[in-house]
Amino acid sequence: MSVPHLLDHIVIAGPDLAETVEWFRELTGVTPALGGSHPTGTANALVALTVGGERRPHYLELIGPDPDREDEELPKTFSINRLKRPTLITYAVHPEGIDQVAERSRAAGVDPGPVEDLSRTTADGELLQWRLTQARAPRNYGVPFLIDWGTTEQPGLTDLPTIELVSFERIEVRPEPLQKALAALDLGDGVAPVHEGHGSRFVLQLRTEDGREIEI
Repeated sequence: MSVPHLLDHIVIAGPDLAETVEWFRELTGVTPALGGSHPTGTANALVALTVGGERRPHYLELIGPDPDREDEELPKTFSINRLKRPTLITYAVHPEGIDQVAERSRAAGVDPGPVEDLSRTTADGELLQWRLTQARAPRNYGVPFLIDWGTTEQPGLTDLPTIELVSFERIEVRPEPLQKALAALDLGDGVAPVHEGHGSRFVLQLRTEDGREIEI
């Protein structure tokens, strides 16, 4: 079982946010807390992740179209416009000095994308701001994006419902290309381990309050 020590958050996207929240509630018994809306036409709901029963700077982000967006077209963020059901898409890590990590990765032949400013407005109107890398298409979702919360409190440590994180890993039919891309980030066991197996997918294991283990 493995938990990347630089894990920031895991992204589960769906074509309808309310339905994705209800799917997670039925699966785990935990109701994600509404997070807020993004300028990109998306909105999210959040669940903090504990490890060994302790709070860590880790969380789950359930993301989908903002029901109050002006544009009726589904947003392309995390391929939401192509999804038919809730899907574990990718994850973020929070190393020190994301500008330097991004530059090092580019020098090693893997461009994580530019470091950009992003924000969301919470349900009570508070503006949260952070910086992250956004890789250009075609994007390899097996490679995490980098995030820096600056002076904003990391959401996993805020007042959110919680669920226990057991492990998080990546399965690849041919693991070598992804392992090479991750090596360019040079973050060691800060990223999710990659194992050979059938299909290309993430495997997330959670433990509910009543002791059930759930795999997503």
